[in-house]
Amino acid sequence: MKMAESVKKLLKRNKPGTKANFFRKWPDEPFEEMESTLAVQEFIQQQIRVDPSNIDIILTPPDSQEEGVWKYEHLRQFCMELNGLAVELQAECLPDTCSQMTSTEQWIFLCAAHKTPKECPAIDYTRHTLDGAACLLNSNKYFPSRVNIKESSVAKLGSVCRRVYRIFSHAYYHHQNIYNKFENETYLCQRFTKFVIKYSLMAKENLIVPMPDAIMQGIRTEEDGTTSIKEP
Repeated sequence: MKMAESVKKLLKRNKPGTKANFFRKWPDEPFEEMESTLAVQEFIQQQIRVDPSNIDIILTPPDSQEEGVWKYEHLRQFCMELNGLAVELQAECLPDTCSQMTSTEQWIFLCAAHKTPKECPAIDYTRHTLDGAACLLNSNKYFPSRVNIKESSVAKLGSVCRRVYRIFSHAYYHHQNIYNKFENETYLCQRFTKFVIKYSLMAKENLIVPMPDAIMQGIRTEEDGTTSIKEP
């Protein structure tokens, strides 16, 4: 009986020799039937795989899903996908041409990866930020469980969002061809923007990458024409 039940379980595996067109094409699985402790991550990735442009569906949690875990797993997913953008930027975002982490001319960002926050090349800032986010999100001290998360740990997610968003803004304002190609395939910045708006994880005036009206409804950016240095 147990063997029969195990056969019915959905095996999410790409068999040897699977062609690219059929990669990860296993059937969808209802959230309530996902038994793994990584069920929330699997569900999010499943929704993205179905249609990355359907942002509202991707950001809609299953019934009774704990909000802290939902936000945490989404931020993990954003950081994983942002590594793809970082790889694309490496060919063009060079220390000689992008010696500072900037978005518009109004903002210069300091890197918190150093003992004392300081300026560093944009590509280094990108790597340092994603490494730092990965260290925090995988920390047993703050996130020992993928099922229950303390409110004090959830409170740290806003800081991570603020830093990783700068990767989007730099790519948009300085490497727009790379940004557009990546965004047209993943809708990642649109999804991230909708996510931080929905959960109030960033100040609206800091969301400076132009978005479709449906995403940016109610957001107004402030432009005063001055140059500021943003602390990490």
